[in-house]
Amino acid sequence: MTPPSRLPPALRAAVAEVDRAVFEYDGARAWLRAVPRDFAEPLAVEAWVFDPPMHQVLLVRHRWRGWVPPGGAAEPDEGPRDAALRELLEETGLRTELFPRPAAVAVRSFRHDWPATLALSYAATVDPGATTSPEDGQPVDWTPLDEPWASVFPEDRLRMLAYVSAVRDRDPG
Repeated sequence: MTPPSRLPPALRAAVAEVDRAVFEYDGARAWLRAVPRDFAEPLAVEAWVFDPPMHQVLLVRHRWRGWVPPGGAAEPDEGPRDAALRELLEETGLRTELFPRPAAVAVRSFRHDWPATLALSYAATVDPGATTSPEDGQPVDWTPLDEPWASVFPEDRLRMLAYVSAVRDRDPG
């Protein structure tokens, strides 16, 4: 991989966030070390938005992925944290602060015909009474973490539960 000092600023920020993530999945750190020297994008981001007691999560109904956390691709010159906040705002209308440390890092493909990419998940808490304004055709809903939901990524719920268990009673930063 290209030395960190020679990476574009957005990717350099992503590499630093990978090292700070609470959980790692899919061998993400090893994958990042092994990717070609020209890896730059796409970088995927998502926001795990919980109610304050962390019993529910806010999900977006994607047209073919099912219920998923708000998220998407970081723009080429956009840091991953800023990208997660932008995607959250675009998909739900919510503005909030993310916890200081990323919740998780993973490697996944978001479509069967796309290559695997690095995905950073950030967490936040929001009052479930907050007004949302979802994108057209992509409703949002608060979903109990203890109940499965229809998604092409069923492992997300278990990953979120592990994260909540790790941070619920301590500072998530």
